[in-house]
Amino acid sequence: MTNDYICALDIGTTKICALIAELDENDEIKIVGLGTAPSEGLRRGVVINLEKTIQAIVSAKEKAENMAGVEIEAVYAGIAGDHIRSVNGRGVVAVTGENHIISQADKNRVIDAAKAVVLPFDREMIHILPQEFIVDDQRGIDDPIGMSGVRLEAEVHIVTCAVTAAQNIWRSIEGAGMGVMDLVLEPLASSYSVLSPDEKDLGVVVIDMGGGTTDIAMFYEGCIRHTAIVSLGGRNVTNDIAHGLRTPLDSAEKIKVEHASAIHTEGDREEFIEVMGVGSRVSRKVPRSTLVDIVQPRLEEMLSLANNELRKSDYINLMTAGAVLTGGAAMIPGTVELAEEILQMPVKLGSPTGLKSVSDEINQPIHATGVGLILYGKENNATIEGPFGISESHVFEKIIERMKRWFGAGGA
Repeated sequence: MTNDYICALDIGTTKICALIAELDENDEIKIVGLGTAPSEGLRRGVVINLEKTIQAIVSAKEKAENMAGVEIEAVYAGIAGDHIRSVNGRGVVAVTGENHIISQADKNRVIDAAKAVVLPFDREMIHILPQEFIVDDQRGIDDPIGMSGVRLEAEVHIVTCAVTAAQNIWRSIEGAGMGVMDLVLEPLASSYSVLSPDEKDLGVVVIDMGGGTTDIAMFYEGCIRHTAIVSLGGRNVTNDIAHGLRTPLDSAEKIKVEHASAIHTEGDREEFIEVMGVGSRVSRKVPRSTLVDIVQPRLEEMLSLANNELRKSDYINLMTAGAVLTGGAAMIPGTVELAEEILQMPVKLGSPTGLKSVSDEINQPIHATGVGLILYGKENNATIEGPFGISESHVFEKIIERMKRWFGAGGA
């Protein structure tokens, strides 16, 4: 594969999605390959069955390769789950360059100082995201290189994960015959595909309602300020439907996609849906209002827990642009209206837009993370920020070093 292609792998609790994007002569992206497969080896974003996960990745990979006519060698992969933790860090250094002009080396040193937090042996950093630099008490600086100053400070957002969770994602991708360009926090990836620069500047929340978890990221003045994970997702809604209507999980998922709603509407009691029985039991018809009675409380719980996480941040009152919902569960009709009521802010449904693609399916919220990984890869292909350097061009060397550290920490 040439450098004209960027590949992404969205490893979710309900589906695995592989994407292949081609960069044309104008450096514009076109999605030329899309492959999905049911995900049976994960729970809440964490691998619980390595073999099944590898099989699903291979299936999605082959479908994308067949559509694009190229082979996937390495991917940008998403990582999520309730093992994700984040913290803000701060570093301070003296500017040592000639005439006190801030250099790249000074910038690297202050980032190193900011990320010098003590982590348990079973955790590792996956992102160090600069929020702002401060030069001699002058705040709000995006890039201090070339400026004059004596004292340089940096505020960063540090995202960490469980070492074993990262190891198992790495092993799954490697077992499917691919390398890893980088592991990317999924709500961060989603932000690349559904947020505008204006929204990030004004203050906005991304709530990615995935299959196993609901992932949250808050942005203000163009930078990520707070991240959190809620351990509930669309799979919980499916389980509730299966138990409440006494129907198999496959049937419950189909009912959710075709008939579920987050709010009651006129005619719910008069509209009936057919529910497949378990085993040899006969099918029956139930009012759609019964389905809403099952779905609404679970979505209320998910959004209320997300709201609780948002209220933990000092930036909650600065979310001028409101919230953007994405992910499969966000596609349930009425979810946006329910979210506005619970979050007490403007809410919209976020979908990837503005990309050329061989499939219209790519513009759905369920593909926000996959498309975001492609856009992240394009922006960070030459320069990736991470635990092993702020400006490293040798991506594979960086990821190999990081994996050696992870596997060493995990005792593998």
